[in-house]
Amino acid sequence: MHPATVDRVLAAAVARGDVPNVVAIAADRDGPVYEGAFGPRVAGTPDPVTPDPANANANAPANANANAKNDPITADSLLRIASMTKVVATVAALREVESGLVELDAPVDTYLPDVAGLGVLVGFDGDTPKLRPPASRATVRQLMTHTAGFGYWFANEELARWQAVTGTPHGASGSRRIFEAPLTSDPGTRFEYGISADWLGRMVEAVSGLSLDRYLDAHVFGPLGMHRTTFWPTPGQRAGSVPVHVRGEHGGWLAIDFDGPVPPEYPSAGAGLFSTPRDFLAFQRMLLGGGVLGEVRILGEASVEAMFRNQIGALDFPATIGSSEPTVISDLNFGPGLKWGLGVLLNTVRRPGLRATGSGGWSGALNTHFWVDRRGGLTSAIYTQSLPMLEPGALRAYVEFERALYTAI
Repeated sequence: MHPATVDRVLAAAVARGDVPNVVAIAADRDGPVYEGAFGPRVAGTPDPVTPDPANANANAPANANANAKNDPITADSLLRIASMTKVVATVAALREVESGLVELDAPVDTYLPDVAGLGVLVGFDGDTPKLRPPASRATVRQLMTHTAGFGYWFANEELARWQAVTGTPHGASGSRRIFEAPLTSDPGTRFEYGISADWLGRMVEAVSGLSLDRYLDAHVFGPLGMHRTTFWPTPGQRAGSVPVHVRGEHGGWLAIDFDGPVPPEYPSAGAGLFSTPRDFLAFQRMLLGGGVLGEVRILGEASVEAMFRNQIGALDFPATIGSSEPTVISDLNFGPGLKWGLGVLLNTVRRPGLRATGSGGWSGALNTHFWVDRRGGLTSAIYTQSLPMLEPGALRAYVEFERALYTAI
């Protein structure tokens, strides 16, 4: 491994303002192989040490008395991982499939009867939503593959209008009222990114008898040593976390107060987790290891295999996802040849110098991204905290980091 190659890419991404700060981390089947962090935890304040691209630890504090707002981002920094929470919820649900308490192709209303009362939004009569019964019952598998018919307001203007006319909070609000939202299509007819994972989390709670946070602490985070991963950061943890950044009037990065209700009304399986790069790497390594990390087994190998196998058949993950909320998420262009497994996006075409075909991963709205390349024996992640998701600078940092990592190993 030649880490200086990767360090230069990450340091350059911060120096040119593509991202406010960055942490990247990687492991192979034997353990961690790369870790690098560059930039201040809070952008818009002086960086304590000018990054040295030849040294992954070059942004260590100059002294122990560095101002708290001037401290560097590190691989132990607490970050909002947003939609990377979804794959964790998928693993929890698959554990319940393995236990026999859940059937993958059973209707969701078997476990959550209130799903049966939801209609499909087909338009409006003035400001009155028009709904019809769904043509079929959504299944657990469809929740895991975003084909159950649930959407997100930022990618579906009709759903955004429904929320406006009904006064219902959006899907990342932390409010339980999100479960009142209608379907936007018949189950099984198309891929649509949305609140399916939040329903999945509720199902885990229903069949296990535990709240999702307690379930994950007992069965995933505790066994994997992910002791800083939580839905409920303490006031001290929240104050020391990496804040969300947006571009200011002249293009520089500014930290903003991003948090919604504190605490949220429920542990959101769709977007609620805080974690650190080192913590989440343990989860990634478990997937790379076929459900095992060290002596700890979280999932059976067959379940992990299913996660990384096309589960949407002839349906396609859309090459482009338009955004109705450009301050939250840019129009997304992921390119062709993509499918969805259980909880992860799969690439069926390899781009030169990047992850192998069949790799799976996903992102968070605040520009966090992980992948697991089971064929190549590598898992990695790259983090910052900024909006909108996948603006050109963040996307460039992602791609350049991945290419540099595969060149260096």
